[in-house]
Amino acid sequence: MELFPPIPLTEWQDTKETLHRFAQVVGKIRLAASARRNHWWNVPFHLTGRGITTRPMGQVDGNPVFTIDFDFVNHQLVVATLDGRAISLPLEGQSVASFHDNALDALAQLGVRARIAIPRPYDLPDAGRPFAEDTEHAAYDPVMANRYWQVLSQVALVLEEFAAGFSGKASPVHHFWHTFDIAHSRFSGRHIHQPPQVDPVTREAYSRELISFGFWFGDDTFAEPAFYSYTAPEPPALTGEPLKPATAHWVSRDDTHLAVLPYDAARAESDPRAAVLAFYESAYQAGSRRAGWDTARFGSPGGITDPHLQVPRP
Repeated sequence: MELFPPIPLTEWQDTKETLHRFAQVVGKIRLAASARRNHWWNVPFHLTGRGITTRPMGQVDGNPVFTIDFDFVNHQLVVATLDGRAISLPLEGQSVASFHDNALDALAQLGVRARIAIPRPYDLPDAGRPFAEDTEHAAYDPVMANRYWQVLSQVALVLEEFAAGFSGKASPVHHFWHTFDIAHSRFSGRHIHQPPQVDPVTREAYSRELISFGFWFGDDTFAEPAFYSYTAPEPPALTGEPLKPATAHWVSRDDTHLAVLPYDAARAESDPRAAVLAFYESAYQAGSRRAGWDTARFGSPGGITDPHLQVPRP
């Protein structure tokens, strides 16, 4: 299979908008049914061999242990409980409203009391419209939905490879349903004071200094898929730091800056995987240098921290 197959936003934007809302329905169930973790690490999806999964949840909220998986090979939503029972729903032919209602009904049939505290989209243009009333978003192209999962899977492995080089506190490689990106973050350990007016989601996400690395599929403000990185809080003169490869650049977004490598630019490189790894490393060096991180202390060459094991064997 081709590494980093084409996925232009214009070819699947309607499907992406529908899938994004499907993911938020399931993600909000996960939010309610999982034990809270620092920086919201309990909330994102993880990759599987056929799609994305909530991972097991329940129990802490009085429900049986259950999972919800998106299968982008057979194009189904699979709701299952620990005792082996499962219900599958088609992804194609559903509006957000029918998906929402059918998913909750499937959970009820399995004895799961699903609770969505705020049953409408988060940080999307139609954030005021309940999921149960959204009949507008109903596009689902199976080919592009499968392509989305393929790209996620390939990017996840590159991020896992990059993550191996850091031994400090770091997030898993995970897929956020609220922003529809896949990301991995490294932390310096420094506490960050957040002003009282900052919203609860942001306060928890950025309570510690971090450098984040990821990939998103494009949106209305940046209409192309791209690899990205940012440092939070942003240190002075960050954009004066060089990035690799030559097609990577700094982009203003709100009041901060992103290091960006367009997906198609990475695809055009002779070795796309090496180009993305070089991009993430250059962004890490940029942020850590400007923020004064002890990169030597955090080093983990090849995923190894034991210096004895790092000595080449004859």
